[in-house]
Amino acid sequence: MHQPMGFRDPRFPDHVCLLRKSLYGLKQAPRAWYQRFADYIFTLGFKHSTCDHSLFIYRNGLDCAYLLLYIDDILLVTSSDRLRDTFMAHLSHEFSMKDLGPLSYFLGIAVTRTGNTLFLSQQKYAEEILEKAGLSNCNPSATPVDTQQKLSAKSGTPLPDGSEYRRLAGALQYLTFTRPDISYAVQQVCIHMHSPTDVHMHALKRVLRYVRGTSSYGLYISPSPSLSLLGYTDADWGGCPDTRRSTSGYCVYMGDNLLSWSSKCQVTLSRSSAEAEYRGVANVVSEVCWLRNLLLELHHPPTRASVVYCDNVSAVYLTGNPVQHQRTKHIEMDIHFVREKVARGQIRVLHVPSRYQIADIFTKGLPKILFVDFRSSLNIRKPPVSTAGVY
Repeated sequence: MHQPMGFRDPRFPDHVCLLRKSLYGLKQAPRAWYQRFADYIFTLGFKHSTCDHSLFIYRNGLDCAYLLLYIDDILLVTSSDRLRDTFMAHLSHEFSMKDLGPLSYFLGIAVTRTGNTLFLSQQKYAEEILEKAGLSNCNPSATPVDTQQKLSAKSGTPLPDGSEYRRLAGALQYLTFTRPDISYAVQQVCIHMHSPTDVHMHALKRVLRYVRGTSSYGLYISPSPSLSLLGYTDADWGGCPDTRRSTSGYCVYMGDNLLSWSSKCQVTLSRSSAEAEYRGVANVVSEVCWLRNLLLELHHPPTRASVVYCDNVSAVYLTGNPVQHQRTKHIEMDIHFVREKVARGQIRVLHVPSRYQIADIFTKGLPKILFVDFRSSLNIRKPPVSTAGVY
């Protein structure tokens, strides 16, 4: 800390105010701590990532290291034990920190290593949500949402106090970090947080009952020989009964591993199903371009074009057809953005039958058999079975 410009005491230039409040209580604290930490690791040879401001990258010959910072939680990945010990010694000398060993728990996410496979789970967090809702012993549900029409803001009777609804819906949002299978259901209950009704609460409790039966499920990540990116995108045209806006969703894989997913209501109305699907294509292409740039910064750039699958033939044709149609003038920016990436050879947009459109799980309620099939395709499964003997 130092005296601000224009208020420096010439007699005591090194004096500062004695605070009656902890540094954590100041709005400037996060920025000051981040800058302090970044300035030091820059001296160690790390460079700042332009794609993710929480990521720092080190590269020197064959030595490579990645450091991920979230407030005072640090995740360090190095190419060798020697390099890790070196950086840990430097950081421990400069800051007061503790080495917690191999990754096992980070930001509420439990990490279980089985061979070369990682299993990411939020079982403890899910059980805490169920306990707060009083549903720890409820009957589980097979799916998080039904296949009927989407919820309307006018359906049901308004709740006298919506604080509990908002608290539970907000808690479920963080659970989607390792549970993409509930992304659509959580998105549907969150859009009614401003004025929840008993019908909305019933839908929220169905999500919780589904979580009750699958609380141990998590996301698997395993080594993959391929670094190619593969995306699926879908949109439910005019699905919202109140605003008639479309819901678009996508998922992006690197090899066999799920990296990114989204279920979101589009901000504008679409005049046709092709337009709604094309806006979904633009969203996933934007995400794929960000991942390609991130892999480039990690010194593992993709060597082939990334493939995006869409189940709408008209949207697929629009990505490669340079003809400007009268009905597509108002989505000109999205069209030019995707077409440019396709023309450069970075993206390929192909058609996929609806039966194999994995992104359907992010845009609508599905029957149980199809839902379980797509959930397995997202690498959401039960935890690995322990084979350790008991003596």
